[in-house]
Amino acid sequence: MIKILIAEDELPMLQGLKDNLEYEGYEVETATNGTEGLKKLMTNRFHLALLDVMMPELSGFDVCKEARTKGNKTPIIMLTAKAEEIDKVLGLEFGADDYITKPFSLRELLARIRAILRRTGADIPASDNQVHQIGKLQVNFSAYTASIDGVEVKLSYKEFEILRYLCTHKNETVDRDELLDEIWGTDYQPTSRTIDNFILKLRQKTETDPNDPKIILTVHGIGYKMVL
Repeated sequence: MIKILIAEDELPMLQGLKDNLEYEGYEVETATNGTEGLKKLMTNRFHLALLDVMMPELSGFDVCKEARTKGNKTPIIMLTAKAEEIDKVLGLEFGADDYITKPFSLRELLARIRAILRRTGADIPASDNQVHQIGKLQVNFSAYTASIDGVEVKLSYKEFEILRYLCTHKNETVDRDELLDEIWGTDYQPTSRTIDNFILKLRQKTETDPNDPKIILTVHGIGYKMVL
């Protein structure tokens, strides 16, 4: 199970984050000040840490800097009410992987967490090492390979990630905004035409008849569904 540390001194915020992350299936450890957060970060193995910048005893910046100085490579997302560019740069210079400004939506935070976990490979399930049959296409998400009847098919990184997400949520309707947030993140949003073009390309590689799709369906007014 993926384990996340939250170091946050505002108890309502701490409890809310803990409850929501546990609901999403993560194992959560908490700390209410920087000293406690640093100790837990250095003595336990976490897949990711959320550090509030303004904490008693040690700031999130101090925790991040000290952890990196001692060789701790746990991915870190800084949480802060400050929006000044200099604070963001400072956090990244100390070794933070990302930075999110309060107030933020849970959806945005989850998207950033998943993006980092994908980059580090922490959220790749064992099933990703298997070959998935998606229509006429065989896909190995771990190796980023695809083929049709043994012949290699070139897919872009974004195409792999769209297929992975739809496959993970097979037979479920995936909201368009959810898919955009998961694949492109919240800092950059493509146009609706961009995502439509990706879906068209994927249908050409998965469907027997791309003009009459049976695998990647459009749910009008909502998003998409992969039927497997």
